[in-house]
Amino acid sequence: MKPIAASAVESPVITIRNAAANAKIIVRKLRGNVSVLEGSGGNMTVLTGRDGKVLVDAGISRPQVEDALAGLSDDPVKHLINSHWHFDHTDGNEWLHSIGAEISAHENTRKHLSVTTRVADWNFTFPPAPAGALPTKVITTDGTLHLNGATLALKCYGSSHTDSDISVKFEEANVIAVADTLWNGEYPFIDYSTGGSIDGMIRAAEANVARANDETIVVPGHGPIGDKSQLVEFHDMLVTIRERVSNLKKQGKSLDEAVAGKPTADFDAKWGGFVINGDFFTKLVYAGV
Repeated sequence: MKPIAASAVESPVITIRNAAANAKIIVRKLRGNVSVLEGSGGNMTVLTGRDGKVLVDAGISRPQVEDALAGLSDDPVKHLINSHWHFDHTDGNEWLHSIGAEISAHENTRKHLSVTTRVADWNFTFPPAPAGALPTKVITTDGTLHLNGATLALKCYGSSHTDSDISVKFEEANVIAVADTLWNGEYPFIDYSTGGSIDGMIRAAEANVARANDETIVVPGHGPIGDKSQLVEFHDMLVTIRERVSNLKKQGKSLDEAVAGKPTADFDAKWGGFVINGDFFTKLVYAGV
């Protein structure tokens, strides 16, 4: 996918939904009955077992996801955890709920899905989600679930990518699904329209590093499966670019001047090749410092 700019004619929401409609789902088995489905919007994590499948995030495209889930096991889908409210993680909510999934999410995920919500940087206005797509169980603080013989530790980040982000760590398997608090090898989107912040992203990145060890398998919201070293690299990239952009703003540089200063230049080859290029990420950081 080519990098976009905030002024792109087509909203990235449309681009990503169209891509997901024809995408092939790649299933990767990780550890301890935990697998990942890649290709339908954000990465989806799945725990199989006698209590029914537990999903972290719902993806976009039903046919491909349904086939991939069936290939993992015959267990029915019983639990869905939304990592946050964005469409590429929640478009599948309604159909998954219709086949028996209880949906858990941060209370702000339910809030944003319940009303008309505009994301200015995507140039897109989301209508209220159908009743069947809304979370049926809301959380506001860290918690623990016990399902399929596994311990699932849920962490609420506060303001980070949005104001609704949570992660799920499968303790025994030492697998952590951090969703969009890590874009592995990609500049992250920061959704200021619904409570995100660059400083919150850095705090979330610090928290993720602290929760991982050298054996931890890390499932990002976007990008390939990673480990602790990628969490550290992502954190350090955020800190460095934030400092550079902040310094430009303190010098009185306008947004256009800050972008022209190319504060991300030495990171762009690695991080700027997906949805967000260096100029767009500079604009996102500038808005939050």
